[in-house]
Amino acid sequence: MDKSGEIWWGKDKKGMPRRKMYLADQGELTKAPQTIWFFQDVGHTQDAKKEALKFNSEDVFATPKPEKLMARIIKIATNPGDLILDSFAGSGTTGAVAHKMGRRWIMVELGEHCHTHIIPRMQKVIDGEDEGGITKAVNWKGGGGFRYFKLAPSLLEEDKWGNWVINKQYNSAMLAEALCKLEGFTYAPSDSVYWQHGHSTERDFIYVTTQMLSFEQLQKLSDEVGPDRSLLVLCSAFRGNPDFPNITVKKIPKQVLSRCEWGHDDYSLQVENLTKAPPEPGQQDMFGQEE
Repeated sequence: MDKSGEIWWGKDKKGMPRRKMYLADQGELTKAPQTIWFFQDVGHTQDAKKEALKFNSEDVFATPKPEKLMARIIKIATNPGDLILDSFAGSGTTGAVAHKMGRRWIMVELGEHCHTHIIPRMQKVIDGEDEGGITKAVNWKGGGGFRYFKLAPSLLEEDKWGNWVINKQYNSAMLAEALCKLEGFTYAPSDSVYWQHGHSTERDFIYVTTQMLSFEQLQKLSDEVGPDRSLLVLCSAFRGNPDFPNITVKKIPKQVLSRCEWGHDDYSLQVENLTKAPPEPGQQDMFGQEE
């Protein structure tokens, strides 16, 4: 700092000190500030908009990120084969760059951008039809693939009395598929046997229903299953105390709630097939039967 109070930063090529100037000092308030990375050619939003126009000509994000910028970040922070997560995927730049750079990726997007931007963009990357961004710099020729999942609504919801019930958005097929996943079964409903909604082995099956089953209905199920097969029955309620060697009966949503983790600061992403705590001695179910 000199006597005038101005701050001097570094020296120029002639060894003379130079002042660090800001755009506001030059009266150019309409320009965005530039960084050192800008001068090293990582692109800017105008470049990114041109890239995005190739995938959706009608709707372009206001401030998309240039592929060169994302490539620099990914190169600094990751190695080939690493898994990259973008929880706000937007137009899919992170996934596109990660894919071209040999990284695995997960993108999450709640808006329609998934269908209007991300899927078309990633398909072009995979097909080798994306010639923009970092394609030439990394010699990308296409390849790979991705799987697309749609997030289902919550399986359970509280009714007006505060009781947990099955979400009304779930039909019977959705419920059966969800509980097959939760219990570790392969969802494969039979066209001819109503109680075969899925299987874990060739002889172990699962049946999901929102009905209340009587003892007589469970007896009939046991007879149909036979001695050489086993069946897990998930129902809203049941009567009596079924004790069949080939059938296990559990109630929903109680069975779903037993699979949930409560009271933790952090939660595991592995939610299926969690260890079930054994019932306490003398514990009663909702019908007064001892479990």
